[in-house]
Amino acid sequence: MRALGTTMPVTGAPCWVSLVTPAPPAARSFYARVMGWEFRDSSLGRDFSLAVADGEPVAGLGYCHGRGLAARWTPYFAVTDADETADRVRERGATLAVGPARLGGGRAALAADRDGAAFGFWEGPALAWAVGRGSAPARLDLMTRHAFEAAIFYAGIFDWAKPSGGCTVDYAQDHVVVQVAGHTVATLRGGGVESAPDPRMRPRWVVDFHVADSLATAEAADAAGGQSSPAPPPLGYSKDAYLIRDPGGALFTVSGDGGADTGPGDPLSGEFP
Repeated sequence: MRALGTTMPVTGAPCWVSLVTPAPPAARSFYARVMGWEFRDSSLGRDFSLAVADGEPVAGLGYCHGRGLAARWTPYFAVTDADETADRVRERGATLAVGPARLGGGRAALAADRDGAAFGFWEGPALAWAVGRGSAPARLDLMTRHAFEAAIFYAGIFDWAKPSGGCTVDYAQDHVVVQVAGHTVATLRGGGVESAPDPRMRPRWVVDFHVADSLATAEAADAAGGQSSPAPPPLGYSKDAYLIRDPGGALFTVSGDGGADTGPGDPLSGEFP
């Protein structure tokens, strides 16, 4: 495989996703069987590894320290000043859980928004990775109670719609679309998530991976010790989307290469500048 390069990500845009789990060897085995990923050692230390598909970085995998902590997928957003972003998180009544702390060639922090959805932010160069390109996630979706209130919160933290060449925010009928250069990098979807038929979907950021055959991937997940089901609304934006819980309890979705049925004004094609 070729060496993995770094780049300066677009400020406010998703720049990485990472799985933390109390059982990294079991997680690596599961995702290798289900997603076809290979794993490399990471420069971040022995507790971290890098998932790679077709020579491209896909995600990070780290050890979840502490008893009783559940496995989870977490998105990271690029920032220019982690300390300033941390202050904005606190000022808006959200929770700063870890950091900002030096990690490899940058600084990282973990936080939770006012509804409890976990997210991270990263200051520094990132791997050449972009939502919807190559083997990277197809999209990120925030499942929350009030999409428009959440949009105001995240826009204030990450300067969405402010810097030239950064993220733009479009308000649709029932969700919010975050784009870079016309390319969707995240959606925020609301509507009584806590009372939804599927009790697993508390407010959270959900990582969706594009795969060649989502049904085959879901069946492989079941065979590897996970659980799969058709993605419930509002995650069922794609007719072939499946919600998967890995053996450690972390949730993610997969959708076919045909892409999501998102409707006008919510494209899934395009490139970063």
